[in-house]
Amino acid sequence: METKTLSIPNISCGHCVMSIKKELGEMEGVAKVEGDPASKSVTLEWDAPATLEKIKDTLKEINYPAAD
Repeated sequence: METKTLSIPNISCGHCVMSIKKELGEMEGVAKVEGDPASKSVTLEWDAPATLEKIKDTLKEINYPAAD
């Protein structure tokens, strides 16, 4: 299981976090998604077949790209 916290500058409210949780939660392999609008970050836990690259691609698709 891999864990990573990503900075997501586009997060502005709890609704943003819920959108991210919904989309990433549907990905096969993603075990946990927790977001914090105050710190504009999302903490993730995942296993294969999910990858950090796939997660970042999905975030980009839903208009919440991760800051590098």
